Amino acid sequence: MKQLVILSGKGGTGKTTVASALIRLSKTKAYADCDVDAPNLHLLNHQKDKPEVNDFYGLKKARINPDKCIGCGLCVQHCAFNAIESGDVYKVNETICEGCELCVAVCPVDAIEMHDFVSGKTITYQNDHVFATAELSIGAGNTGLLVTEVKNNMKNASSEDTEWAILDGSPGIGCPVIASMSGVDRVLIVTEPSVFAIHDMERIIETADHFGVKTDICINKADIHPEMTEKIKTFAQDKGLECLGEIPYDDNVIHAQNQGKSIIDYPSPAKDAVTQVYQRLAIRMQNG
Repeated sequence: MKQLVILSGKGGTGKTTVASALIRLSKTKAYADCDVDAPNLHLLNHQKDKPEVNDFYGLKKARINPDKCIGCGLCVQHCAFNAIESGDVYKVNETICEGCELCVAVCPVDAIEMHDFVSGKTITYQNDHVFATAELSIGAGNTGLLVTEVKNNMKNASSEDTEWAILDGSPGIGCPVIASMSGVDRVLIVTEPSVFAIHDMERIIETADHFGVKTDICINKADIHPEMTEKIKTFAQDKGLECLGEIPYDDNVIHAQNQGKSIIDYPSPAKDAVTQVYQRLAIRMQNG
């Protein structure tokens, strides 16, 4: 099973809009939302069946045993994250705790232990297709580990005849993006003609090059700034990348999203353009 991840370098470029359209056009049997901090692919790709939901355990958190604690305050003094609350009873604020274990090391009476902490949940739908996603708890960390878990769930639940899977990645270039990109066959960068577009796109390209992943781009809302669109195409060409299409700004996209639908559901210039992107992308995925 080949894997395509759709990235943007920043939020708001239309990455999920394009991802949902490609999922519909390809009729893929496997897809995932790897933006575990703020998943939203399910809003455009509705599921009717109940999913399998499992707790995700990230970093362990510190916990103080009040029966052993002598109130010496060493843990409070040494905690760099101000995660320990003092008073009649010393407590660890698990939302702030980073699991560094320094408090465990400095406690003179072994009153502090590390314990498993639920920092999110994985959600996997399996029927005639597989859709894997997850939700990270507020303030929790380890998004990269959770993204990897999402990808593994999708792969393990997919049938052997699944040709390729589509992953909707996170914005930016942080840990969840790196986890989304790791082990995939191709990256599609969805960019826009804005001042920051080339900078954000360049960061994704450099990361993809580091992992040896082939990369293509498409430009969303390409007609709102034609001069910048041409600069992006020239920049991509200089980097040896191909622009697979230019999607125009289209009010039909907004109408579709407001109704929880894909742009594929509305005859429009945007639908025609993203269909062309898909056709070119499908050939490249097939040929490797």
